[in-house]
Amino acid sequence: MEGINELRDVVEKVLLEWTDYITPKIAPSENVTKAEVIFDRTNDRYVLFDVGWHGKRRIHSLIAHLDIIDGKIWIQEDNTEEGVALDLEKAGVPKDKIVLGFKSAFLRQFTDYAAA
Repeated sequence: MEGINELRDVVEKVLLEWTDYITPKIAPSENVTKAEVIFDRTNDRYVLFDVGWHGKRRIHSLIAHLDIIDGKIWIQEDNTEEGVALDLEKAGVPKDKIVLGFKSAFLRQFTDYAAA
């Protein structure tokens, strides 16, 4: 991973793969949600939501929020079971370019990822 555009491309690729995984492959109904992504390359913010309805209950939940800060991918929130960091690694992002921003600065030093 060399440049900022490569990091952007990988983040977008990983989040798009999650949308395919999360969004059901059935006809829409009142009990179906859909994964939606927001890519802001200007400010390097990337968000994945689950949006829709379950009966009369509105669903609008954050699945993952990633930022690119100082050449590193900061995972600000990760509500996936497997973890977005693992998908970033599989896509070629080295661990020293991934920060688990949802953990405190103190705890980050004990992970295999970048502390900041």
